[in-house]
Amino acid sequence: MFHVTEKVVLGMAGIRVLSSFIEMTGAILMLYFGTAAKALQVNAALALVGPVVLVSVTFLGVLGVADEMSWGKIVWIVLGVGCILYGAKG
Repeated sequence: MFHVTEKVVLGMAGIRVLSSFIEMTGAILMLYFGTAAKALQVNAALALVGPVVLVSVTFLGVLGVADEMSWGKIVWIVLGVGCILYGAKG
């Protein structure tokens, strides 16, 4: 089905699959508890998962292409992720 030649890509996809399982579990827990207060608590816990996944996947991706990129471009990527996290902080 899929032929992955780079372990970095496999790691990136694995983290995203794990993230989707965590998100799905959160949605099921919201339905199970059935109240807005509990759903809000579950949502708050899930809000921690997103940034961790973003940083982890980006780190693996940069690690995978580090030998092909200049340090300047890597710095721009890191700054971009930092801006996303800062902007989403609320």
